[in-house]
Amino acid sequence: MSVRLFLYLGILIVGGFFGYKGYGGKKLDSKLGAIQTICLLFLLFIMGLKMGLDEKVISSFFELGFQAIVISIFTITFSVLLVKLVKGFVLKNIQQGEQNNEH
Repeated sequence: MSVRLFLYLGILIVGGFFGYKGYGGKKLDSKLGAIQTICLLFLLFIMGLKMGLDEKVISSFFELGFQAIVISIFTITFSVLLVKLVKGFVLKNIQQGEQNNEH
């Protein structure tokens, strides 16, 4: 398990480095949204396929579904609230910094 985690982190870091250095180019940059969408849909399909093949998941589908809905609602709600809080704090600090630079 830890080898996979390091592999995922390594791939993420390499991708970040390539993006930071601008190795992707404008052509790839303009298509990244579509590539991400296709990859996400493929990932969701594979996850659904794996869940459908697992008898334990199918037998406890409604219990897991309810838990997933509750977790999703809390995750979305608190994510939005935290983003609004941080955004307000950051924008307030930026505006104060700009006012201090003007004087």
